[in-house]
Amino acid sequence: MSAAAVATESDRVKQAWAVLHGVLDPEVPALSVCDLGIVRDVIEHGDELELVLTPTYSGCPATEVIEHDVLAAVNGAGLGPAKVTLRRAPAWTTEWISAEGRRKLSEYGIAPPGTAHADLPQQATVRVIGRRSEAVACPRCASLHTERLSAFGSTACKSLYRCLSCREPFEHFKPI
Repeated sequence: MSAAAVATESDRVKQAWAVLHGVLDPEVPALSVCDLGIVRDVIEHGDELELVLTPTYSGCPATEVIEHDVLAAVNGAGLGPAKVTLRRAPAWTTEWISAEGRRKLSEYGIAPPGTAHADLPQQATVRVIGRRSEAVACPRCASLHTERLSAFGSTACKSLYRCLSCREPFEHFKPI
């Protein structure tokens, strides 16, 4: 294979990644499927692209929609033919959400996933219904004076919180 052919293949994969960065998640349309980290790889096999996706969880109801949307975007950009391969191992984790994705979540009004804060300021109020105590900052005012109202929000991957400072409800993307 000539060096020019290799460069063209590489350009095609780069173009596919660029297109995929524009495909929005159907449940959190502030994020692309790349921001969420569910696009694991783009592999060129001759004239076909393989788009490797890892769903956020095995029962995610948006998986079929995401498959359709990524194929439509890649094919619509003239980069196809393409196929989707679902890779469930290793399992998706919120650690795969990009820094840009976390910023976008917060701007959208959803507290991004995090870990429990061992070094909370003394003034922090954390009231949680359930077993786990996690300080979640309000995405609107950044206060740590929050309480979890429900383990589940509008989707299974989010929980419902309320800020005790600004009194606004918000969702938190659960860390897994």
